[in-house]
Amino acid sequence: MSSFNIGIDTGGTYTDAVVIDTQQRKVLASAKALTTRGDLSIGVLESLQRVLDVSRAQVDPQQIGLVSLSTTLATNALVEGKGSAIAVILLGFDDTMLDRSELKTALPAAKVVRIAGGHKYDGSELTALDEITLLTELATITGTVDAYAVAGVYSVRNSSHERRVQALIQAKTGCPVTASCDLSEALNGPRRALTAAFNARIIAMIVALINAVQTAMQAQGIHAPLMIVKGDGSLASAQAVMEKPIETILSGPAASVIGANFISGLTDFIISDIGGTTTDVAIVRNGWPALNEKGAMVGMHRTMVKAIDMRTIGLGGDSEVAVDPQGTVSLQPNRVVPVALIGARWPSVQKALESALAQGMGLGIATLFLLRPEGFNAASDPTDLTAAEKSLLAAIGEEPKPWTQVVSSVSDRRRVLRFVERGLVQLAGFTPSDAAHVLALQAQWSKEVADLTCLMIGRSYGKVSYNEAKREAECQAFAQEIFEVMVAKSIHVLLESLAGSSFAANDPLVSLVAHGQRLLNHLQVSLQPSIPLVAVGGPAPVFYGEVGRRLGVETIIPVGSEVANAIGAAIGLIRVQAVVTVAMREPGGFTLHHSGEPLIFTDASQALAEADCLVRQLAESKAQQMDGDVLTTEVKLERLDVPGLTGDVGLISATLTAECLARPIGV
Repeated sequence: MSSFNIGIDTGGTYTDAVVIDTQQRKVLASAKALTTRGDLSIGVLESLQRVLDVSRAQVDPQQIGLVSLSTTLATNALVEGKGSAIAVILLGFDDTMLDRSELKTALPAAKVVRIAGGHKYDGSELTALDEITLLTELATITGTVDAYAVAGVYSVRNSSHERRVQALIQAKTGCPVTASCDLSEALNGPRRALTAAFNARIIAMIVALINAVQTAMQAQGIHAPLMIVKGDGSLASAQAVMEKPIETILSGPAASVIGANFISGLTDFIISDIGGTTTDVAIVRNGWPALNEKGAMVGMHRTMVKAIDMRTIGLGGDSEVAVDPQGTVSLQPNRVVPVALIGARWPSVQKALESALAQGMGLGIATLFLLRPEGFNAASDPTDLTAAEKSLLAAIGEEPKPWTQVVSSVSDRRRVLRFVERGLVQLAGFTPSDAAHVLALQAQWSKEVADLTCLMIGRSYGKVSYNEAKREAECQAFAQEIFEVMVAKSIHVLLESLAGSSFAANDPLVSLVAHGQRLLNHLQVSLQPSIPLVAVGGPAPVFYGEVGRRLGVETIIPVGSEVANAIGAAIGLIRVQAVVTVAMREPGGFTLHHSGEPLIFTDASQALAEADCLVRQLAESKAQQMDGDVLTTEVKLERLDVPGLTGDVGLISATLTAECLARPIGV
């Protein structure tokens, strides 16, 4: 039994790694490396190498018992519309069910095929499966998609049709096939179909990430099992996640909650995890976040994946700063690469800014830069690019180029923005992290480049005059405006989470507190959390001291908060659920629905006893398939009975849910 775990978190900006002594409950070492979006293995290998170098005197790689990974990349990809080309096979779906699935709006490029099949509520066959039509459709689709999803009516009552279609597609195409019955036990067929489609779309991406981590582990001589943090905060084996990557929705935020609990020592608190792209806020009770039973959201679409109940907004250290014609400062929900970051690496950035400043024209647009993701491989660029797109893309390399050198027409602008949407190109610009460098609240990148950019944007929007005597003070005031917007938006989302409701952007009381004021005419206003505030993430020390002051509560930023996600990944446990149901049959007796063919019983007590046994076996089997050593298994029974009858005589229906907690084997 090893006492050393490694946690890795691959985020939008940084890839973090930590080494944990699980017996001492102590973080031995931590390290960061930039996430290399062009080739994830580069950033993973670098962060792993760094953390092992720091801990080499205490830990030999052979002593590592577990490597665990959390990530937000899959979620971001779905929100941004990225992923594999897919086909969705629907069994027994009518027009209404297709509309309810939201496939056309969520995944407009997906090929959707409807064929006869599916089952009824009791698990009996709705209509025979039309295999001939399926094979005909496959003949026309094969070669145009990379993955498939299949969803049948009431497949959770009887999965035989989904299994048959899954086997046929795999035999004919060799592509991965997601069966909706593997993702949820819930009856909502349309939402299961959407969840399965999302899952199919990101399989290749998650496989690539897992392969990158495994490659890095092999390079370092680490032979421990690899686990992945799911959106509910529990762990699953890498192999299981390769088949169900949709379960990694909110993986990173879930890991940060577990990590915050570990490093703060608190069990009841509100956590704000602020990264480069988003701010994620959750309420923690008894050391574990509440789950959203309705299902995690992907953009505007709800899935059937259980994940932590969290409020997420596009607000982070890398949010793009915008100024409208009236001079109002705002933060856009999209992420850009901080200009101070690229300026610290490439001297050409500062030279380009100085040259533009000397010319004095178009100062705002002159602060934007374009670059390919680090580790990109041009040979892997999409094959559907036009000649004009290929030519424009070839002009952009890993070293940043000023926007004005690449974009010379409206058509160029459209092409570049499409490149950014598809992840082929990154946009660099002015961010709250740059403003923090101007205010000397951050110092890890180039303050000179941050100052130059602040000056140029400030002048282009009338925030900074040409009076040299006032220049520094006006730049500081402009950067402070950005800081104020960041703090106010952070407070707004915290108050919504604490209250459990939404507030209008111009709510007078919330706005007053968010902007650090206390008086509304003759009314003194105070909105104070009743539980501690814990802030984690790289930008937390910059902004959350002021956030806590305005809320009248101390902000707890524990040691190790900048790598809380990786810490949470390293200390996680496997937690799985299984569900079986018992329902009264119309002819008499009871039907037990589980993962296999429905079972028929004449006696309610026998059906319940068998259901209890089966649901425990299912949960423990799931945990063992994830390389888990079972610790506890608990079964929750919800039943509906005829009033006035005792025992099981009046049973109408019952749902048994088993939750199994397991420790990763070897830990």
